[in-house]
Amino acid sequence: METIYFAGGCLWGVQHFIKSLPGVVETEAGRANGTTNTLDGEYDGYAECVKTVFDSDQVSLKELIGYFFEIIDPYSIDRQGIDVGRKYRTGIYSTDDKHLEIAKSFIAKREDRAQIKVEVLPLTNYVRSAEEHQDRLTRFPNDYCHIPKDILNKYRK
Repeated sequence: METIYFAGGCLWGVQHFIKSLPGVVETEAGRANGTTNTLDGEYDGYAECVKTVFDSDQVSLKELIGYFFEIIDPYSIDRQGIDVGRKYRTGIYSTDDKHLEIAKSFIAKREDRAQIKVEVLPLTNYVRSAEEHQDRLTRFPNDYCHIPKDILNKYRK
């Protein structure tokens, strides 16, 4: 099993989408790369993210990143859908240098008219979100989500 962290705007939809992907074993809503070890105020620089545990025998990291790019606007800075602010930035975080190289290579091959704004950085810290944020759209399917429903449920198992 391998672990990667995807930040793509509001974590409710990101978790719901990623959880449905082939080869994903576990997800957890959280916050990554903040400046403290707690979630105070405006989350002290954290990005809303989804900890993703996957079976690399079933799905490659490159494939997972491709799926992730289906639900984000990679050219937007600190914004996804109507969510605006630093905590809604896009990013791919890992403690594995190989993962970061795969993500950087994926992005380099996609560059076109505008520079992609997805952060690719080592994971410096991670805090699990409160229980009320875990699997939110599974429990409350009509709650807010910035990802269109046809894409959100595209791979639903």
